[in-house]
Amino acid sequence: MNADAEITVVVVDDHPVFRIGMSALLDEMDGVRVVGQAASQDEAVEVVLESGPRVVVMDLDLAGGSGAEATREILRQAPQTGVLVVTMFGDDEALFGAVKAGARGYLVKGAGPDEVERAVRAVADGGLVLGPQVAQRAVDYLTGAKSARGGAFSELTDRERDVLELLARGHDNATIARMLVLTPKTVRNYVSAIFTKLEVNDRATLIVRARQAGVGLTRPEGGDPAY
Repeated sequence: MNADAEITVVVVDDHPVFRIGMSALLDEMDGVRVVGQAASQDEAVEVVLESGPRVVVMDLDLAGGSGAEATREILRQAPQTGVLVVTMFGDDEALFGAVKAGARGYLVKGAGPDEVERAVRAVADGGLVLGPQVAQRAVDYLTGAKSARGGAFSELTDRERDVLELLARGHDNATIARMLVLTPKTVRNYVSAIFTKLEVNDRATLIVRARQAGVGLTRPEGGDPAY
């Protein structure tokens, strides 16, 4: 594929603020043009097949569907398309489901504009891109290095571990909800489930136990996700 050709992009995300913001960011890049947006799994497949972009920027957690399933269906019908997954600390199973589906790029939503641009251009040219935070998760997932997967923590779901990680860093429920793109009520339900599974009665005790297990001791490069 000609590296000098215009890079056309479809942005798939069920959160309008992120979708619109990402589209605006991409449209400002030289030689990059957003040709479509989608908010659901079915809409993503439809828009991509209609517009034929070189790159799809794909969220994993879509309302009424899965970004991994959307990726699989898109690549089944349009295998030349490059899919760049952009995730907000989603479940590892979903992330690696996208890998198995054939996505070629993987970033966390806190990635900066330069990193996003490099990833989009690399995926458009057929390369494989793994953002540093996602790369570490891949290593952890494959080696079983996550300390939270052992002992009592093994009962937690991946999303509960995401909540615990942020809680252990000192974030309140409202901040966790914003960072994980969840409702405050959903976060409260996750926290309650974590309390029950780990048999603790208060937040302070939970934070101590989490940090003793190595959870929440390191902050991702570049700080907390910005969008």
